[in-house]
Amino acid sequence: MHSFPMVFFDTFLLFLSLILIIKRYSNASTTKNSPPSPPTLPLIGNLHQLGLLPHRTLHSLAQKYGPLMLLHFGKVPALVVSSAEAAREVMKTHDLVVSDRPQSKVWKILFYDTKDMASASYGKSWRNLRSLSVCHLFSSKKVQSFGRVREEETLRMMGHIKKCCSSSLQVNLSELLGLLSNDVICRVALGRRYRGVEGKGFERVLLEFDELVGTVSIGDYMPWLDWLSKVNGLYGRAKRVAKYLDQFLDEVIDEHISGGSRNSKDGLEAERDFVDVLLSLEKTDTEGFPVDRNDMFVAGTETTHATMEWAMTELLKHPIVMHKLQNEVRSVVGNKTHVTEDDLGQMKYLKAVIKETFRHHPSVPVIPRKSSEDIKVNGYDIAAGTQVLVNVWAIGRDPSSWYQPLEFNPERFLNNSIDFKGHDFELIPFGAGRRGCPGMLFAIATIEMVIANLVHQFDWALPCGEDLNMSENPGMAILRKFPLMAVATLHDRN
Repeated sequence: MHSFPMVFFDTFLLFLSLILIIKRYSNASTTKNSPPSPPTLPLIGNLHQLGLLPHRTLHSLAQKYGPLMLLHFGKVPALVVSSAEAAREVMKTHDLVVSDRPQSKVWKILFYDTKDMASASYGKSWRNLRSLSVCHLFSSKKVQSFGRVREEETLRMMGHIKKCCSSSLQVNLSELLGLLSNDVICRVALGRRYRGVEGKGFERVLLEFDELVGTVSIGDYMPWLDWLSKVNGLYGRAKRVAKYLDQFLDEVIDEHISGGSRNSKDGLEAERDFVDVLLSLEKTDTEGFPVDRNDMFVAGTETTHATMEWAMTELLKHPIVMHKLQNEVRSVVGNKTHVTEDDLGQMKYLKAVIKETFRHHPSVPVIPRKSSEDIKVNGYDIAAGTQVLVNVWAIGRDPSSWYQPLEFNPERFLNNSIDFKGHDFELIPFGAGRRGCPGMLFAIATIEMVIANLVHQFDWALPCGEDLNMSENPGMAILRKFPLMAVATLHDRN
């Protein structure tokens, strides 16, 4: 007789408890001041909005939702940063807290379980790698010591273009610039070129490597769908590329240990390449920590390649800019046959052209980071574990930072102190803060040398009747979708 009231009372207490729990979490969520967010779909969140070129789709969303925007990739929150002010807050004010990298299964396969400097989590191991790179591989003195490599490889490419001129052939600048980037990096990092029959596989694998690094694996955001990346072959491709590169680097290391590389260093007997330096550190342990051979990474040839390719694209698209640059370079060089590194310091317009190329076409358009603690960014609450995507491409097109941002106008940098070294957040193609790219000086030295010589020795034009297609190819580094074909005419210096 009395059981019904007791059951009713127990049920009442259960519902009351649920209401209190819901109210508590509801109040907690309302106290959080989250950035604006576009609507999400069940389970996948905003994953469907990334597209093949995320820098463009994220930019379009930011124009509607603002320079700080919160997306959800599955259950993973992602803060998209699209203005210089917001980037400064993230990469300077909160640099230490936002110095981690999001982890990806594809990256773990390609980067030795993310032991390399680019993808490693922030910590002691990463700091050791960073210190090694800055002191021994990418110091200003070390970059200068390889000036002859850059000059020799540039002149080698000039010779090929001259042959095209004499045969009235079009020049595939995309291919030549890619090969040059690869040759320079191989000579500096590995001791010699890897081109021709033995290098074709290496070159193809590097292109596939770049594509894989820029590929989103749905299993990173929705673990229950991880099987899709196995079925569609993504993980299989990554393992195949990783195995090839691992075997290739082992052969390079064995060649150095046996002394065979000393006989094939392209005339650089006195200069130690990166493998020599790393093996020396491994042997002597001078840095106070062992250098794991797996810590040696594949240099980013595609990023330098991409910048040079887009610079020449914009010069062909803007003949007036091309002529101004040619006039400057030829005036500085005078009667000499080619540009040397000593000439580059006098070329202000060249540096302006390269800065404008970085603004228009950052080779890595979206820089990923991750917050290790709860932080506030411009008044918004950002939870620990949130991915932070700095859209460098969008920042370069922000009208609040740039006058007529869609125009390619190098003149904007002639009387402008903004630089790309990580202090001016309007222009951060190499990132900023602790995770800024240590190879910046090396990349700039190569880009300046190549572009200056291309415009000094030749006059350039598009093939007759052809338009300049500006489509992009997806990947870690954004290259042109279609090869850049041009007609070169040897400049008459008389």
